[in-house]
Amino acid sequence: MGDETSADTCVLAIDAGTTGVRTRAVFVDGRAPIASYREFTQFFPQPGWVEHDAGEIWEAVKVTLHEVIEQLPEPPRAIGITNQRETAVAWSRSSGKPLHRAIVWQDRRTAARCDTLTADGALPIVRERTGLVLDPYFSGTKFAWMLTEGGVVDSPDLALGTVDSWLLWNLTGGTVHATDPSNASRTMLFDIRSLAWDPDLCDLLGVPIAALPSVLPSSGRFGITSDVCGAPAGIPISGIAGDQQSALFGQACFTVGMAKNTYGTGSFILLNVGQTCPAPTDGMLTTVAWTLADGTTTYALEGAIFVTGAAVQWLRDGLQIIDSAAEIGPLAESVGDSGGVFVVPAFTGLGSPWWDPYARGTIIGISRGSGRAHLARAVVDSMAYQVRDAVDAMSKASGTVVRDLRVDGGASAMDAMLQMQADQLGVTVRRPVDQETTALGAAFLAGLAEGVWPSLDAITDQWQLDAEFRPAEDRLLADALHAQWLRAVERSREQAVDDPAE
Repeated sequence: MGDETSADTCVLAIDAGTTGVRTRAVFVDGRAPIASYREFTQFFPQPGWVEHDAGEIWEAVKVTLHEVIEQLPEPPRAIGITNQRETAVAWSRSSGKPLHRAIVWQDRRTAARCDTLTADGALPIVRERTGLVLDPYFSGTKFAWMLTEGGVVDSPDLALGTVDSWLLWNLTGGTVHATDPSNASRTMLFDIRSLAWDPDLCDLLGVPIAALPSVLPSSGRFGITSDVCGAPAGIPISGIAGDQQSALFGQACFTVGMAKNTYGTGSFILLNVGQTCPAPTDGMLTTVAWTLADGTTTYALEGAIFVTGAAVQWLRDGLQIIDSAAEIGPLAESVGDSGGVFVVPAFTGLGSPWWDPYARGTIIGISRGSGRAHLARAVVDSMAYQVRDAVDAMSKASGTVVRDLRVDGGASAMDAMLQMQADQLGVTVRRPVDQETTALGAAFLAGLAEGVWPSLDAITDQWQLDAEFRPAEDRLLADALHAQWLRAVERSREQAVDDPAE
């Protein structure tokens, strides 16, 4: 630490999620953080449409910033921002007011546009330059919809950006319109090799490149706070990253082959593949993980699993065999194994590496001796199997051997599941003490830029291990179980192709 760093030194992280904003103070001495949370409204104007009021998000940021800062022993040294990545915002540079409700990453209104672009042969250029697929999940077609259907007018006054850009604009009093490569790489408009907005893709989608933010390193000074933002003026805003990339940084996955998985409603696995952008990989997304102030860029492969924790909710709400999600661990551990039962929770299709929207949930292997505990165990086991499927595909496609999996999220509290995860992957699984890794990543990026943490090694030292799970040396049982799982997956595939309800 530098001479100016005291035990009370902290960095603030603004974590603008899908349902609320959390501001968190991360202290250099590792003490318990100070945090404040505020939810905001979800709007569903039509089936498949999801919107947020960008002004309400900003108000939530101001409130939580103020509540945290008034509890600090000394002013924060820097601010970092992390955010729901693909949500699109349009606003006026002159008035600072949103021109349309923000269109959220979950929104599907541009599905037909993506289908048309695919039919017109646009997928190869999108895949090659952006590492993404043509899907309404990403921001580019959302910006285009605002301009063609949403009443937003292209002019020099127009600003387009993701939520991080919107918050940065407001924090700096409207003086800085910028983003970082991790967020830019989720728009379908950004060349992840040249690290610049792509004129061909902007023309293809009809998005004015002049309205897009400047792209600056994820760790580096973007600007300073104004005196109208809920924080004292003059605080450097020095770190920005999309939420999943921020979690990878917060887990200190700085070495090629290190990966993180978040066990949430679904799961997002990111694998550090180093400073060379890999070729597009079937079943995976290629993304910029972060760019540091020295110009080095780290890339990641990303696997998306649609249902992990949501299967526990299904046991609770759909089958009603548990009363609370907390019961799943003890119930699953009450039996030695699943008794041959396999649950493939393909409730909304299968994500990475299968990408089968027509797959449906499947239970196989039920016998007269099967009980609720075996079903619960099979649901827990499915989390580990799905992560192995994605990690195996990542390793095969990239040639990068996964050497370390760091985990967070609700289900990571289950020791038995993490031991099974280690056995399935054949690598050590590590759970940190502090599982708010998304906010940690934003704080670390900002603090690194301002010298609060002088190096990546110093951040690695800040990361604290709660528990680790080492794989069994004998792989025979793990591989045999996984082979049975894959047979179950095959039975779940393409179930809804001929379903009249679909």
